[in-house]
Formats: sequence, C-alpha cells, structure tokens
Amino acid sequence: MEENYPLADWLNNKTSDETLNNDFSEDDINILSKIKKYSVQLETPAFDEQKVLTNILSSPKQKVVHLNYNWIFKIAALFIIILGLYFSFTFLSNTNFTAENGSETALILPDESEVILNSGSNLSYKKWNWENNRLIKLEGEAFFKVAKGKKFEVNTTAGKVTVLGTQFNVKQRNNRFEVTCYEGKVQVIYRDKIVILTKGMKTIFENDKILDVPNTFINQPEWINDEIVFYKENLNNIISEIERKYNVTIELNSNNNQQVFSGNIPSNNINIALEILTKTYHLKIAKKTANKITLIEINVQK
Repeated sequence: MEENYPLADWLNNKTSDETLNNDFSEDDINILSKIKKYSVQLETPAFDEQKVLTNILSSPKQKVVHLNYNWIFKIAALFIIILGLYFSFTFLSNTNFTAENGSETALILPDESEVILNSGSNLSYKKWNWENNRLIKLEGEAFFKVAKGKKFEVNTTAGKVTVLGTQFNVKQRNNRFEVTCYEGKVQVIYRDKIVILTKGMKTIFENDKILDVPNTFINQPEWINDEIVFYKENLNNIISEIERKYNVTIELNSNNNQQVFSGNIPSNNINIALEILTKTYHLKIAKKTANKITLIEINVQK
C-alpha cells in the first residue's frame, strides 16, 4: 500500500496549496506558507549513505542495519517544521502594545526611542530586521520621542509619518488624522498630499481636507498632562474621546450634534469634563452610574 504524505509533498512543491484545504485551517496554511518560504534557506549536512553503510559493515559485529528512509524523512520534515515555527513566531510575529480605555502605556522601541500610547490605542512592529525596516503600525494616538539619528515610519489607516530624531504626536480617530511636531522635522503623507512639519507646527486632515490650525509652542501633547485638547471637533468625537479617557459609556439623546468645539477638557476629573460638555451643548445629565452616563437636551420633555 502506497503511503500518502500531503504535507511533505506540498513542502517539496509537488502539490498546490489547495491540497491542504481539507486538513488545515486558513491560519494554519498562512503559518505553513511562512515556514515553507524560510525553510528553503536552511541547509542540512549531506548524508553519505554508502559511507554510513560501510562503517556499519566494518564494525566487529558486522551487524546489518536496514535503514528506514521514510522514518528519516519524517524526522527531517518534523525538524524543519519545528525550526520554521520557532523562526516564524520568534522573528516574524508582531510585537503588540495596547493602552486600554482609561489608561496609558509607555514603551521603549528597539532603538531606544520612547513611546507613550494614549487611551484606547494600539501599536505594533516587528523586531525582525528592525535596523533596516523601522515600521510601526498605530491605531489611535501616541507621542514619540525618537532617538537622535534614528529614522522610522508610523503608519495609520489614514496616513503615514516619516521621522528622523524628533518628537511628535500622531492621532488617528475615525475620519480625522492629526500630527504635531514638537522637535525636529516630520514628513506627513495623507493620500496624495505631503506636508513637512517643523517644531511648533501641526496639521489636521478631516474628510480629505486640511484644516487651518494654529501653531503650538509646548514641549509635549496636552493629554500627557491630563488635558484633552479639541480643535473644531464635533460632539460625537468629543464624547468618544471622553469615553476612552474615563473608560465610561456615554449615551447621548440630542439632535444638537453639529456645533464644533475648540478648547480643553480635563482627563482627570470627569465632573468638570461633563460640566464643560453640558454647558457648551445645552445638555444635562439624566442618569449617571460608575460606568455609564446618559445625556439629554435641556428642553427634552420626559
């Protein structure tokens, strides 16, 4: 009876990827594809079958050993798979950091650059080949202090920032993309637009438009000092930011959502934050618990 080893055949390019669909999940196939890609770079010592057989026959007992080639190939394949898995999970997987709602996370990159993640944000990068591929993926907001002479890119779903030895803040929330430069120089790419920022400059993109924003002359973003700064933000975006900073849920019953707001709201005192919000938008607190707040218009009849 002929034995069938679909994985071995696939590793040796004798069959296509479709042959694995019945035995492996899509995630497994993705991992195996990485193993296959990098395992071809591995070299194993040449196996001299005749020499091994001669040594065995020349031994005092002259005991003949029948080699089980299938067993050898299985061990070799298993060794390659283990090596590939180790390589894949150790070097190719992402290093991830998360700042949950109501918290901030500080981290050090492999080149000693410093990062502080704001609430409700995620950052990831690959340690493998970091020196030649300093690429960071960001969801949310983060403040970067880049080690002098070190260059890397920060990619978001809205745009990309390229930096060299500088300090800057990147914020990407919904359809809004903000970058502020506190030291040095950064290049911001948003779709087909390229903007160069130097110390004190800030740019905001929203709905494919660049907002005209004033320069800033502070050394670090206000959110690090317990303040949330808004510039021409709508009510829904403001509420989302407060929810992230205070780790609460806010239910809004109001049709007055179009007015934009520019100003500061504290991120360490929810009562003051709500007072500013309700006075600005003519709201009142209908219900408040430890983790949920309901806001309604003042003229709403119950």
